[in-house]
Amino acid sequence: MNKTILVTGAVLGLLGICLGAFAAHGLESSISEEAIKSFETGVRYQIYHAFFLLILGATSIVSVKKKKIVYYLVIFGVLFFSGSIYGLATNDLSAFDFKSIALITPFGGLLLIMAWLALLYGLLRGNRNPVN
Repeated sequence: MNKTILVTGAVLGLLGICLGAFAAHGLESSISEEAIKSFETGVRYQIYHAFFLLILGATSIVSVKKKKIVYYLVIFGVLFFSGSIYGLATNDLSAFDFKSIALITPFGGLLLIMAWLALLYGLLRGNRNPVN
């Protein structure tokens, strides 16, 4: 599980850097300054959570069972939060109207908050049973 978490963290970080560069250099003439700032917010949170996964994968304090919970909360949280922000920021460039699914953005944010809470719980509880 640790390798999966670390690889996912590295991939999210890599994609975050690529998307940030794309926003700064590829989208600047296609979308408004406000939309670019919104897109960059999605990138920032994606990269924060890439580091989050790298730390999670490197720690032995949290049980494997809790790591899995945190991992899936982060994956779906980033997908819903950052992914929907990317779609909303580039809505004018797409045939799909991302405004119709805008409510998944706060749901994704809630999943990210839950991931942090689950990590905190796992850290406070300690690694009492490293197999589970």
